[in-house]
Amino acid sequence: MTKKLAVLLVISFFSAVLPVGIALAGPTMDLTVSAAISLKNAFEEIGKLYESRNKNTKVLFNLGASGDLVTQIKGGAPIDVFASAALKDMDKLDSAGFVVKDTRTNFAANTVVLIVPSSSKITIPSFEDLKKPEIKKIAMGNPKTVPAGRYAAETFQYYKISDMIHNKLILTENVRQVLDYVYRGEVDAGVVYSTDAMVRQQGVKIILTAPEASHKPVIYPIAVVKGTKNEQAANSFVALVTSEEGQKILSQYGFKPIASAK
Repeated sequence: MTKKLAVLLVISFFSAVLPVGIALAGPTMDLTVSAAISLKNAFEEIGKLYESRNKNTKVLFNLGASGDLVTQIKGGAPIDVFASAALKDMDKLDSAGFVVKDTRTNFAANTVVLIVPSSSKITIPSFEDLKKPEIKKIAMGNPKTVPAGRYAAETFQYYKISDMIHNKLILTENVRQVLDYVYRGEVDAGVVYSTDAMVRQQGVKIILTAPEASHKPVIYPIAVVKGTKNEQAANSFVALVTSEEGQKILSQYGFKPIASAK
């Protein structure tokens, strides 16, 4: 008997005696997490950690603007966990009865910053200087659906420049699109989170940080979505995000502990 034939006989034997599903081991359950796109890099790493400890579960991420994600969930999207970049969006979902009671918790905080392309020679000592004629395009998230856009709008109002820069504003679908516009030099400046700027350190630079008093606190809440068929796994994912290990990963990507936002 040749070696090749012997191997084939062994494979045939185990294929015949093992139940279907054991011979083809793999994920048996998908856990779908809708999360603010600013969480992308940190959550993908947390997702890998979760999968390493739950071999039969695959974590799927649905990333986007928090407001859009709320609309999707209200529309019946099969989501297990929701993480928002603002309390307001979670409040909307919670008040409408889409959050499992006692699963909601705040888990991270962030900072609002003004960025420009790394090659930019424009000087912007203050947000008030966005009025300068040489600054022609400013990217920000659409305040209707993007929390970062709301924080940006609040900051502009704080500095009383909203009306003066209105025609310069380029509204985007999410905060990472702002980052892309600035990175590619398609706009002169943009408002993002400090964690977003970290993703493209070679292409953009932070020139201003919005004072805490200029906008509502940037707090990220997370909760299990009511109606999930995977409630135990969803609770387990939330627990990992809020655990010491989850918080360490978030910190590595620039997110602040929630205590520092209070």
